Order: sequence, then structure tokens, then C-alpha cells
Amino acid sequence: MNRACLATLVLCLALNSAAASPLERTGRLVAVVRDSNNGDTCLALRHHGQLHEAQACFTRLTQATDAFRRAEGYWGLGRYDEANEEFRAASREQPKSAPVHVEWGRMYLDHYQPGDAAKLFEEALEIDPNNAPAYLGLARVAAQAFDKRAVQLANQAIQHDAKYAEAHEFLAYLALEDGNPNLAAAEAQQAIGLSNEALDGMAVLASIDWLNGAWLDSKAQSPWMDRILKIDPAYGEAYATGAHFFEINRRYEEAIAWYRKALELNGALWAARSQLGVNLMRLGMETEAKQQLERCYEAHYRDAETVNSLRLLDSLKDYETFKTPTTQLVLNKKEAALLRPYIEPELQRAIATYQRKYKMTLPGPVRLEVYPNHEDFVVRTLGLPGQGGLLGVTFGSVVAMDSPSARPPGEFNWASTMWHELSHVYVLNATHHLVPRWFTEGLAVHEEGAASPDWGDRMTPEIVTALQQKKLLPVEELDRGFLRPEYPNQVIVSYFEAGKMCDYIAQRWGNDALLGMIHSYAARKTTPNAIEDNLHESAAAFDKDFQAWLDQKTANTVRHFDDWKLGIKLAYDDLQHGKPDDALRHGLAIRDYYPDYVGGHNLYELTADFYLTKNDKAAAVRELEQYRDTGGTDVTMLKNLARLEQEAGKSNQAEVTLKKLNYVSPEDEEIHRRLGDILLQGGDAVGAVREYQAVVTLQPADKAESHYELARALNAAHRTNEAKDEVLIALEAAPGFKPAQQLLLQLSQ
Repeated sequence: MNRACLATLVLCLALNSAAASPLERTGRLVAVVRDSNNGDTCLALRHHGQLHEAQACFTRLTQATDAFRRAEGYWGLGRYDEANEEFRAASREQPKSAPVHVEWGRMYLDHYQPGDAAKLFEEALEIDPNNAPAYLGLARVAAQAFDKRAVQLANQAIQHDAKYAEAHEFLAYLALEDGNPNLAAAEAQQAIGLSNEALDGMAVLASIDWLNGAWLDSKAQSPWMDRILKIDPAYGEAYATGAHFFEINRRYEEAIAWYRKALELNGALWAARSQLGVNLMRLGMETEAKQQLERCYEAHYRDAETVNSLRLLDSLKDYETFKTPTTQLVLNKKEAALLRPYIEPELQRAIATYQRKYKMTLPGPVRLEVYPNHEDFVVRTLGLPGQGGLLGVTFGSVVAMDSPSARPPGEFNWASTMWHELSHVYVLNATHHLVPRWFTEGLAVHEEGAASPDWGDRMTPEIVTALQQKKLLPVEELDRGFLRPEYPNQVIVSYFEAGKMCDYIAQRWGNDALLGMIHSYAARKTTPNAIEDNLHESAAAFDKDFQAWLDQKTANTVRHFDDWKLGIKLAYDDLQHGKPDDALRHGLAIRDYYPDYVGGHNLYELTADFYLTKNDKAAAVRELEQYRDTGGTDVTMLKNLARLEQEAGKSNQAEVTLKKLNYVSPEDEEIHRRLGDILLQGGDAVGAVREYQAVVTLQPADKAESHYELARALNAAHRTNEAKDEVLIALEAAPGFKPAQQLLLQLSQ
């Protein structure tokens, strides 16, 4: 272990404090006092599970004569404010001491202040560029965000101290997060070779056993856990480490069980207790979740995840739950009346589809939680990797997602997201949560496209760039693209690649091959084995064949991408300079290069606008319908399309467009009103009632007209009594409204 001595003070490698979780471990160095009579140390006491004695040792340390030792004492007691003041004093006393900066930074990291910690680690490296603990501290900061630099920085620590066991332990931890158990085991064994009491390395090896299913269903321990407990019988951090790996692999029930085991050994592991509460909340067990989180808060463990989770639980009084035999739909009371008529039938349709497709029935109802506040939804996903730009997340049979009101209109298709997440529900249940991330995400993207061709992931410019630069990963390594991205937008690229892999499998081998792979993963098969069992070729051959298939589909866009970018720029420059004919010419020259692009300043919008200026509405409609069917979701463009379709007498197409708008902008009164008119004229009274009820729920300015239209639809649906109620409301708002008077007379007769 790396050691630095300051007079009688020895800085020794410490394992977690009672308040540190494996996810946010500091691996800090703690101060110890060498008693000249017996040589006991605070570290040795804690390291061997003598927690009360360690507390007494740290208490004595707070009476030391120098600030650095006092800081370590207060930190060991979890008294962060006093420790911070003493570190501040120590920094004044020893401004050029790298160990002071490192220790202070590790205390901040222990107290969930990674930004402050990183600054102090960087200052330590300015003082001592060879300081291995400072590099490891920066690695831990990076790891909290699943940043690829964590591995690089930990390796830099080893370059500066080849015998730094703690750095090898941390690399083992990161390797297992990356789904590489062989590398994780090798790094852990290196750590144990350097220190036969490297408990965190042993915890990683025990976690590998647990992830592989060893000792899960028996009373026997992993041999590594037996070895850990002989050294430190109170080392619950090992179980918390295992719980973390269950958690990031979506095995939430096992994570809960292992956090409980951790707390049985040491009830003061507040980070583990907090994670227990968070995972209970994820599975819908709010009562116990709140109890566990409140215990953390009362013990002054108040990191952002604990505090935000408690706030979210307090806000659940603003929600109501609608239950059917197969579903539990949780909606905010303010928007339940608007959203339930749309979400609930779509939810049931998706469940019926997946039940047939996956040939299985779920063990219980699906719980769908819809959050109008995006920050509330974010609280549900804290601590999970690969979640940039997240719209929905699945925890077993519980799904949480944004409400349409949480996003700008047109940015979010709630139905597509719901179908995606419900695919996870079935696949996770079918595989007992043993499916690799690439397959479950790819299959979910594939299912979006199967449900509606205009859903699923589009080939964005970032994806085209990755294809140009040949940045796709082999199937065996694809999980890494979700977990610890190596370049911006790699997560998006990985979703696209995984989705296309599942499209390819379905096209070449059929849906039964996808189902077979699900069964292979349930049997704990690896990806290469699942491919060989169901596709009858090696993973390497699959990669080669898939790349050839994908090239055929994307080569035209990839090859002409630079020409397309130049052409789009020229076209919009011409448009801005009042040269619409030149703009159209440049646009038409590149229109076939990248038809998948439906983002801002797309070619469909440019050409449609041009045709409208020429009063060629039929051509404009053709462009906008292609935009809609390719996956375009801009609300203004689609509303204009629906209007043009109605004017042209294309009511069926206008209905398609307006129904799509309900998926991306259900809070738009105009969309519901126009769709209601079309449905009522077409004889779909039930659908018209739903649309006019949405209009009324949105509290429009023209109350009389809205209730009158709803009354007409109810009458057409033979719901006469309800129609009377609505027409009376219309007349209360406008007593002289003649159409309402006439309808009331008709209903009375």
C-alpha cells in the first residue's frame, strides 16, 4: 500500500467509512495514531470490524495538536463540517502538502461533493504531479458519471505507484461495471497479491460469483465472502458492492436482498440504506422505501439522491392510480382526465401484443408511472448508467416515463416510449433479468418500429458520422457503448446499432430467432452462445454479415453525407437571400441522399414551403406526408399537413396525421377539436367523444361551443343523458346559443 508519513502521523489506506457506498467509495486515506505501547491504529480497528473501538480512536484523534490529524479524526467520526474546518486550517498550515489536498478531496467525495473533490485532487497534482492517490481520486469522480476517463486515471495512478493495491481494486470494480468479469477478476487478484487484506478486491470476486448465480439460492457463502468476514466481520460494504452490480444489471430484487444483507452486518452503512430505499421505490414499495430513506435523513445522510427521492415520495399524494387486471396506471391528478383515455388503451394493446409475441404471461400487472415533472422522473433513474436523454426506464414490472407535458410539444412520442419500455418488462421477466443491455435495448427499438413504422430510432447526423468513421462496436462489446461511452453520442449510436441488429435477425432468421435468444439468455448463455444456438453462426461471422447488411441500407447516405450537408446549407442560404427557385434546385439535387433526416431545417419542410408559395398544395401535401411517414414530429408542420389534407378532401389522411399528433402533443386543443370533427363526420362517435372530452378537459376559452360539440358526439354514441348534461352546461355558459337550444329540444323529444 502507498504510505506517506508526517511525524507521528501515518496516512494509511482505508476502506469505506460506515457512511460510504461502493458506488461512491472514496477509498480515502485516514489518519492513525501509532501508540508507542501497543501500536493500535484507527484504521486497523475499523479494518477488522471493531467499529466502536475505531470511533474511540478517531475521537482521541480530534484532540491532536495539528489541524491535519484533527481533520482526519472528525472525518472518521462522520462530522464533516468540523472536518472541513480543520482541513481548511491544515491547508493554511501546509499549503504545499499534496496529502492534505488529497485527503480533503476524499472527504468531499465521501460527502457527495465530487466537484469540490476534483478541484482539490487537481491542486494536489499541481503540487506533486506523481501523486498516485490524487489520480485515483479523480478516477473515482469520473466513475460516478460512468465516464471512460475513470479507467484511464486509475491506470495513471498505477503508473505512478506500481504497488498501489487500491487502484487495482478500483480497476476491478470498473471492469465488472463494464461487463468484463475476466478483467475484473485479474485486477482483483493483482490487488490481493499486493495486499492479502484487499477487501474491495475480494468483494468484486464475490460479486462475480453472485452475478453468475453462485450461492444465490443456498445458505453457503461465496468463499470470497467467507474470507472477507474473517478479516472484518462487520464488512457489509462487500454485500453493498454486490448489490450495486445487481442494480446496474437491472436485477433489482436481488439488489434489495443484498443491501439488506449489508445492513445486517453494519446498520450504519447509510449509503447502502439509501440505495435500499431507492430500489424499493423503483419496485413500487413506497411505504418501506420512505421509512428507509427517512432513517438516512434523520442520521444526517442527505445526499441528493436521498433528499430527492423523499421529495418524490411526498409528491405521490398528487397522483392517482387506475387499476385493471393487467395494469396499474399512475397519473398526476392534474392531467389524469386528459391522458388516461389515450394511455390506458394503448398500454393494454401493447401488453396483448407482447403476450402473443413473446408467448408468455407476466406474473402480475404492469405498473406505469407518468411524470409531468421531468426532474421527478430523473430521480427514478439516478445511479444508473447510460441514461443520457432518457425518456423512460423499466424496473422489472414497473415502468416510469416522462409525461408529454414534461417535454416541448413534438419532442417526445409517449406511445413509442411506452412500447419500448414494455418490451423491457417482458424480456427482463422472461430472462430473470439476465439479458445483456445491447439485446434488450435493441429488441425494444425493434419493437417500436414493429408497432409503427414511423417510430423507432432515426439515423441522425451523429449516427451517420459514426458510420462514416466506422465506430460501431462488435456485438460482444456493444454493452460498453451504453455503459461507458468513449465519444459524444455513443449511447445514441449504440441504441441505433442494437436496434438494427435485432431488425437484421428478425428479417433473416425470423421472430422465433429473437425469442430463442431470449430463452438462451434465460439459461445464462453468453451472447456468442446465444448467437450460435439460434443463428447458427459465430459472433464474428454475425458481425461481418450484419455489417454487410447495414452497409447496403446506409451506404448511400454515408457516402453522400458531406454532399448532403453542403446541399442543405446552400438551399437554406438561397432561401434566406430570397432565391426560392435556387433553394429548390439545391434541395432536389440531394433529396435522395439522406431521406431519413427529419430534424430541424429538413428538406421536406423546404420543398413543402416552396410548393405552397407556388400554390401547388398537392405537391406540398406529398412532401409533408412523406415527412410524417418517415418519422417527423414537428407539431406545426403536421398541423399544417392536416389542414391541407382536409382542404383537399383527404379526411382519412388527415385523421392519420391528427392521431399521430396525439402521440406527440396531446395538450393541443386544436388537434383534438379537428380530429373530433373528422371522426364524428366519419361515423366514429366513440372516438369523437374521446376527442371532445379532451377539448373540454383542456378548459378552452369557448366553453359553450366545446360542451355543445361533446353533447353532439355523445348523442351520436347514444349516450343521451350525458348529452343532455353537456348541452345544459353549454347553455349555462351561453344561454342564447341557438345550436345548443335546438340540440336540447331534440334530446328532450
